[in-house]
This record gives sequence, structure tokens and C-alpha cells, in this order.
Amino acid sequence: MVQVLNFILLTSSELADLRDLLKQSLVNSAGKDLFVSLYTSWCHSPMAIISLCLLAQTYQHASTVIQSLVEEDINVKFLVQLDKLIRLLETPIFAYLRLQLLEPGRYTWLLKALNGLLMLLPQQSAAFKILRTRLKTVPSYSFSGDQVKRTSSGNPHPQIIHHIPCGSQTSEDGDINQDVGACNSHNGINFTASLHQFEQMQRQHRMHAKMQALSRNSSTPSSKDVQRSEDSGHQLPLDSSGPPSRSSRKGPGQLPL
Repeated sequence: MVQVLNFILLTSSELADLRDLLKQSLVNSAGKDLFVSLYTSWCHSPMAIISLCLLAQTYQHASTVIQSLVEEDINVKFLVQLDKLIRLLETPIFAYLRLQLLEPGRYTWLLKALNGLLMLLPQQSAAFKILRTRLKTVPSYSFSGDQVKRTSSGNPHPQIIHHIPCGSQTSEDGDINQDVGACNSHNGINFTASLHQFEQMQRQHRMHAKMQALSRNSSTPSSKDVQRSEDSGHQLPLDSSGPPSRSSRKGPGQLPL
């Protein structure tokens, strides 16, 4: 259900205003409230959360979610949804995201998130070739050595800076820097708690899947039981009520042989 709702959110023309509001999640209180509300339900699906983060431009959190995935999360269902997302990235809905790739020095976490998705795709899949072709077009002239160094050294938000009405500044992933020295408040979005919520929900889904698998195994008869039932089925009981033998049949005036 969450995946269906997520697909509707990403593609429906009637929800264009909601998508525009989500794009302002880091600078607009209404957009932030919408993002937080959707996150609670969307965290049931890894691909829905990744799509939501790409739509809301919370690229660092998207990259963190991708790296938190474990083996059980990357199944056929996940790869099918990922294939759909990669194809959606080539539509006008995500045109803003593709244009941001023209400035890789400012959108380092976007590149990291997309490359993370690329690493999860099978190399022979069509989605892998589509995303790899897109990433090959990213120009290298706008990379700044200082920005890359700051990112790798631990500064989590060196990218684009948006100005909000109160004079504060918020980075691409939601950090609001009050007067270039105050602590970060993430525009009211606690991404650490959100990640914990996502991971806890995925653990519950994995436990539920394991319990279902154990239940199916216990309800399925073993091979020995099947063989025993087949052997007993071949042994038919003698039927004493069958027709008499030919020798026992006597007609009128006939002596027994």
C-alpha cells in the first residue's frame, strides 16, 4: 500500500502542489510538517523513503538510508521498485534533480546517493545502464577540492545554502546555522531520530518475514511423511465384497467343476 501511495505521489498531476511543498521541506514549516508526517508511514518501505528524500532534497539522509540497508532488504520486490524509481528520475518530475547534477561540488550528497543506488542494481539490468549513463554526464569542472575535503573530513553539509526569512541559513540536508555559529536544528527535522525510526521499522518487517517463513515450514509436511503417505496409499485393502470367481458361478442345471 505504501509503495502504491508513493508512486501516486510521484506521478499524479493532481499532487503537483504537494510535490512542490515537499521540495521546500528544509526551508518551509508547512513542507517540513508534510515531510515528517509522510515519513512515519513511508518508513515501512525503503524505496518509498528514498524517493521521499530525493523529492524533499534531503540527499544526505537518502544516502544514509541507502547505506543502512542490509541483505534482507535488497530483495526482488526492492529491485523492482528501484527500477521504477530510476526510470522516474528521467521524467520531468525530477528535472530539478538532474539540473542539480550540473553542480556536483554543491550537491555532493546527491551524487553519493545516486551512486549508492547504482551499486545496488544488477549490472546487466536496464536501470543500471540508465543511471550509469546519467551519472557519466555529470561535469567535473565544478568540483571544488576544498568542498570535497570538507565533506570527507566530517562536515556533513557543505552543499547548497538556502536563505530563509529569519536570516538563518539552512543547508541542503536541513541544517539551519544561526549566525554562523549556533547549533544545528535541522529546521525541526531530527534526521537521527528519523533514521532510527526507519531502521526499527525494517527490523520489525524482517522479524515478521522470518516468522512467516518458519510458520510455512512447520505447516508443510516433511518428505518422510509424504513418502509414508504415498506408500500407504499404494497398499489397497482386500475387498471381500467383490464379485464371485468364475469357478463359483453356477447356472441352473450345471454341476460344479
